[in-house]
Amino acid sequence: MKKIAWTLIVAGLLSASAWSAEPGASAYKLAQQHVLGGAGSWDYVTLDAPTHRLFIARDDRVMVVDANSGRLVQEIPGMKHVHGVALVSELHRAYASNGHGNDISVIDLDTLKVLSHIPVSGKDPDAIIYEPATRYVLAMNGDSNNVSTIDPVKNRELATIALDGNPEFATSDGQGNVYVNIEDKGELAHIDIKAGKVLHTWPLAPCEGPTGLALDSANKRLFSVCANGWMIVTDATDGHQVAKIAVGKEPDAATYDSQTHTVFSSSREGVLNVIHQDSADKYTKLADVPTMKSARTMALDTAADKIYLVGAKVAQKGKPVRGFTLLVVAGH
Repeated sequence: MKKIAWTLIVAGLLSASAWSAEPGASAYKLAQQHVLGGAGSWDYVTLDAPTHRLFIARDDRVMVVDANSGRLVQEIPGMKHVHGVALVSELHRAYASNGHGNDISVIDLDTLKVLSHIPVSGKDPDAIIYEPATRYVLAMNGDSNNVSTIDPVKNRELATIALDGNPEFATSDGQGNVYVNIEDKGELAHIDIKAGKVLHTWPLAPCEGPTGLALDSANKRLFSVCANGWMIVTDATDGHQVAKIAVGKEPDAATYDSQTHTVFSSSREGVLNVIHQDSADKYTKLADVPTMKSARTMALDTAADKIYLVGAKVAQKGKPVRGFTLLVVAGH
C-alpha cells in the first residue's frame, strides 16, 4: 500500500462578540503545522472533548490523536474500511462502523482496545451517531438503504429502519428525533427513533448529493451540505426550506456552534466556509478559509474554539500521494 499524506487542520474560532466584523472578512490564518503521517484513506473525525482526543477513521484502523499537541496517541487496528466513530461516554465506549465488515467495533475508551464486534444486518455501515433519548447507537447503512438501531448495553442490533434511498450523515435533537440526508435522492428524512419509523421525507432541491448535516436545536434548523456546492437550511418542524447558501463543492461535513451562532462547511475543494446565523432564517457568509484540497471532514470543539479537519496532500493525477502535515488554522 502506498503511503498517503495526512493533514489535520485545526481552525480556531473567534468569540461571539467578534462576529460583528465586516461580513466576508477572513477571521482565520494558518498558525501551526505538525506531522501525522500514515497510509490509507480516511473518513469522519470525532472529538472526545473531555479527553481532548480525536478519533480519525483510517480504513483499516482508527487513529487517536491528542487534539492539543497534534501527537498521535495510539492506533486501533483491525478495522474493515472504517467510516466513523460514535462515543458513548457513560459506558466509556466508542463504536466504529466497518463498511466492509458489516459490523460495529466496540472500543474501550480507557484502554483504546477493541472489546468486541456487533454484526449488523445492513450493508456498508457508514455514518454512525449516538442518540441520547433512546440510548441507541445508530448506523447508516449505505448499501442497504436503512438504519441499524443498536443497543450498546446489550451489545446487539435491535432492528432496522427502512429509508427510500442511500443514507449519509445523521443528527439527533436529543429527544428521539433523528434527521438523515438521503444522498442519491437529494432528500432529508425525519425519523422517530422511539417508534422506529420515518415520519417525513423532505426535498432539498437544488441540492444534489447531500452529505454533511448539522442541527441548531434551539431554532430547529437543519443544515445540509451538498456535493453541488449548496448548504440548504431546513425548518425541522415542517420541512420547508428557509435558506440556501453557496459553499465549496464536495463537502462532507457541516457543524453548528450554538455559542457563536455559526455554521461551518468543509469541502474537498480545500475551503472551510464560515457562515453566521443572523436569525433563524437569515445567514451571512463571513469567510471562505483556504484549508487544503481533500480536507472534507471535520470536528468542532466549542470549548477550545477550534475546528479539526483531516486531509491528504495529493500530488498530480497518476502520481503517488506525498508529504504529510498537521496544520493549525487559528483566528486572529
